[in-house]
Amino acid sequence: MTEPRYTPLAQSLPATVPFVGPETQERQRGAPFVARLGANESVFGPSPHAIAAMAETGIWMYGDPENHDLRAALADHHGIGPENIVVGEGIDGLLGYLVRLLVGSGDAVVTSDGAYPTFNYHVTGFGGTLHKVPYRDDHEDPAALFAKAGEVDAKLVYLANPDNPMGSWHSGADIVAALDDLPDGSLLVLDEAYVECAPEGTAAPVAADDPRVIRMRTFSKVYGMAGARVGYAIGAPGLISAFNKVRNHFGMNRAAQAGALAALNDAEWLNHVQTKITEARDRIGHIARENGLAPLPSATNFVAIDCGKDGAFAKAVLDSLVAQGIFVRMPLAAPQNRCIRVSCGEAADLDAFATALPKALAEARR
Repeated sequence: MTEPRYTPLAQSLPATVPFVGPETQERQRGAPFVARLGANESVFGPSPHAIAAMAETGIWMYGDPENHDLRAALADHHGIGPENIVVGEGIDGLLGYLVRLLVGSGDAVVTSDGAYPTFNYHVTGFGGTLHKVPYRDDHEDPAALFAKAGEVDAKLVYLANPDNPMGSWHSGADIVAALDDLPDGSLLVLDEAYVECAPEGTAAPVAADDPRVIRMRTFSKVYGMAGARVGYAIGAPGLISAFNKVRNHFGMNRAAQAGALAALNDAEWLNHVQTKITEARDRIGHIARENGLAPLPSATNFVAIDCGKDGAFAKAVLDSLVAQGIFVRMPLAAPQNRCIRVSCGEAADLDAFATALPKALAEARR
């Protein structure tokens, strides 16, 4: 035998990843980035209590496979039962487990064209068939998503609120009202990764036991723990318990568990970071307008900036920024790809972006 006997599905898949990491780009360009403003991490960092808890953890031990203490704290935080919560290796890991549970070869899944690509990566990896609907006015379109789900008998429907990559959002009440049109047998995957950045009323008031919805949350954004990989899902007990059939029971390391628990209990730090995000969004908007560009309203820890032309122009702007040491990203699908996406940063990061943007625009216009 000269090579392993891959499954037909594995043989059909491209050797790809959803994102090219900034470290890869730094190696390619032979220099570190001056400002890391592309991955929507929180440069403001985690709670000092979380840092201390992680540092003091006995990392030689495996993490608790039941995530008992963290699940109990999350249940108390949300006023629900621990049986409604599963903890996993970030939302990305939980999406993979969910797709593995529900999507087989040829099963239909609905998402928005240009929405979070990691979800698509998992669906394709487990043999599902993706059906996409366009954004409407730079918002994901629940009515169109649910109508398409009815047409194709979708097992899963993905909706991010607030949205990545545009930063747009719907009120939670509107999401709940739209659920009346979700087809029987379809499960709404409601990705709320950025909801702590959003205005009051954005979180959908869906009962934890509602079998139509599973909600995804993370410690990677406002809580500043992207590198620790801690996410959780809220759903009906039967669905939550099914994760135990497929999840990596020792996937959560002990330090990440301890850090997330400490971060959850530090409301003061959460408020501090939310204020920093608001200030940074305002500054990014100001920089955009100074350069004749239009920042889109954002309920996230990033701002999408409309470059005023097409995807090729926005890509030229992005390439120049990267060449100048400013790591940013852009949406992948038209017409959203007329924008670049800039994560919130500290003053020095945004100063560097402000300095580099005029040159990037000048080069793109040549």
